[in-house]
Amino acid sequence: MVAVINYNAGNIRSVLYALERIGVAHELTADPERIRAADKVIFPGVGHAASTMAHLNETGLADVIRSLTQPVFGVCVGMQLLCSHSEEGDVDCLGVFPERVRKFRPAAGEKVPHMGWNDVRVRENNGWLSPKVDGEYCYYVHSYFVEPGPDTVATTNYCGTDFAAMMQKDNFYAAQFHPEKSAAVGEQIIRDFLAV
Repeated sequence: MVAVINYNAGNIRSVLYALERIGVAHELTADPERIRAADKVIFPGVGHAASTMAHLNETGLADVIRSLTQPVFGVCVGMQLLCSHSEEGDVDCLGVFPERVRKFRPAAGEKVPHMGWNDVRVRENNGWLSPKVDGEYCYYVHSYFVEPGPDTVATTNYCGTDFAAMMQKDNFYAAQFHPEKSAAVGEQIIRDFLAV
């Protein structure tokens, strides 16, 4: 069973639809015991880092997520909240990854948010991503990015800035883009996560 964490974030339904298309048993839940009992956990979302962290702390979900030992997949804001700190609201996050989240500072003529299709450049054979992911295009919507660090397994460039497209540390996996909106390659990445 895959638990999809239900919290005050948008875009969760598209993740549920993606899991339905793949045919994976799943449930949307905020129940700590159901989350802890799941085989895999997906932490998705679109939202504001500071308000989302406030909600996670108030409900106790922050401690639940940090304590998980099964594979966890953070998507978009879910990935950013797994980091140590975000400039979006100047907030301390979950601290699973030591990296920090920065705001894009575009030059003249460049637009933020970074919205649309961009590539995914896999850094190395990391043991969980299919080789066919490297160089493919996925769908991004974000104004903040994670600086590449030791946990970065794939990068992308926007506004002249390389940033972490995907990360992995221990049982935590993450993507800045939306695999659930990234057609065949996104489905492959979800399947790769479900296979770990």
